[in-house]
Amino acid sequence: MGINRVQFQKGLSLPEFMERYGTEAQCHAAVVAQRWPNGFVCPACGGTRHCAFERKGLSYWQCSACREQTSILCGTIFESTKLPLSTWFLGMYLLTQAKNNVSALELKRHLGVRYKTAWLLKHKLMQVMCERETPRQLDGRVEIDDAYLGGERTGGKSGRGSENKVSFIAAVQTTEAGHPRLVCLKKLAFTKEALADWAKTALAASAHVVSDGLWCFTAVTAWGATQERIVTGSSPASVKLAQFRAVNTFLGNLKTAYAGTYHAFNFAKYAHRYLAEVQYRFNRRFDLSSLLKRLLIAAVRTTPRPERFLRAAEHCG
Repeated sequence: MGINRVQFQKGLSLPEFMERYGTEAQCHAAVVAQRWPNGFVCPACGGTRHCAFERKGLSYWQCSACREQTSILCGTIFESTKLPLSTWFLGMYLLTQAKNNVSALELKRHLGVRYKTAWLLKHKLMQVMCERETPRQLDGRVEIDDAYLGGERTGGKSGRGSENKVSFIAAVQTTEAGHPRLVCLKKLAFTKEALADWAKTALAASAHVVSDGLWCFTAVTAWGATQERIVTGSSPASVKLAQFRAVNTFLGNLKTAYAGTYHAFNFAKYAHRYLAEVQYRFNRRFDLSSLLKRLLIAAVRTTPRPERFLRAAEHCG
């Protein structure tokens, strides 16, 4: 059996991470480089002439044209943080380089912070991933399936029709040979209206969707995609069909990863972020060594998301 090149790729080792981002000054310089790659640009007027100064140990830039003062963190996901940038970078390293997901509890132990702080850091970074993945659109051959997570409780139905679980759609774009390329995950109710709305943004008009016989899946054709509908029945053997190998393998791995990472989490409320984290990492799995830098670029382009937003909103844009 050949070696899986994705699983055995080099990635970013801990010594390499410490060499690049081991000090606060290195992390500061990395944020500046991504915030203003071609030099300072005033966020208010677009001017480039400026002066720099420090106040209470923090660096600020003042535009010479409009006198607007700003910092490298202002207007980014890091705005108003009391954590050192080195702590943020270590959190990003753990979230991007770990084989499976990393819980807030595990982040708390690694970063040496309170659980609430670790929770906020993780959810802010998951929000960055969520907003980055929102425009994702699949094309070509796409396998889709309905999936359910969370709310385990004795009694009642399981799977479709369960009153205990949160439903979401899993879509996997494959090669012609059936190998997975990209995924798209979204919490939704399985109605024709909800599927049509999802298909409008998640599927290109030239996509060819392979689905089981769930009736609402016919709505994926509302915006031009074609559908290959395969009635599988409810027997255990149906999950082994070759036509759905990619999506079923992906869902099996996702559920195993969640079971091994989280003891309990509010999937009903925060499903959009937890799913976006998996989607973001999977869709960039071929180059782990650059994943931290790509997350940093997205983080400095994401507007501030305060705690009240993170705890109240089910929103990725």
